[in-house]
Amino acid sequence: MTQSLNPALRSKVFTWLESEVPESRIRHILRVETMAIDLAHRHDIDPVKASQAAMMHDLAKFFKPEKLLAMAQSQGLTIDPICQAAPHLLHAEVGTIVARDVFQVTEGSVLLAIANHTLGTPGMDALSCIIYLADSLEPGRGKTEELESLRHLCHKDLKEAVWRTADFSLQYLLRSQQLIHPRTVMTRNWFLQEVISPT
Repeated sequence: MTQSLNPALRSKVFTWLESEVPESRIRHILRVETMAIDLAHRHDIDPVKASQAAMMHDLAKFFKPEKLLAMAQSQGLTIDPICQAAPHLLHAEVGTIVARDVFQVTEGSVLLAIANHTLGTPGMDALSCIIYLADSLEPGRGKTEELESLRHLCHKDLKEAVWRTADFSLQYLLRSQQLIHPRTVMTRNWFLQEVISPT
């Protein structure tokens, strides 16, 4: 049932990742891919697109802050005060530049899924939801009762899973006294409203 990238592209991405990210991050990426493909099958989404977005979601994860800011600026991406203070938040959107320029990715939904995997965005499509959830909930993130409950929910209802996973992320950020990007809150609120008061 598993379907992933064609072997040539997969090999190219894997070789690139080996030179750019630590082995622990590659293991995370592969777990995200496995979960994303599984969720894609569950929700009738193209598993090859899920594989591609998952394999490329952290391309820019270990770029230095100056490089993230410079690439974002050169491409006209929005650099708000939170991203200026915490440039690592730009790695998702900068990753789409790498996916496009290095791996010639042109599929809009795949690029959006890469861009949205960290902060989410209101109204994001099912593929973006899947990569957002797989990145947050892959098995390497831990095995608490709350995480297991969220993983179970992913297979039943993507919208509710995004809302509740955003809640989980916000609670973590509050506890650890980290900056919270408004888009995380907007994502949480949009998906909460979709579940509580569907249009």
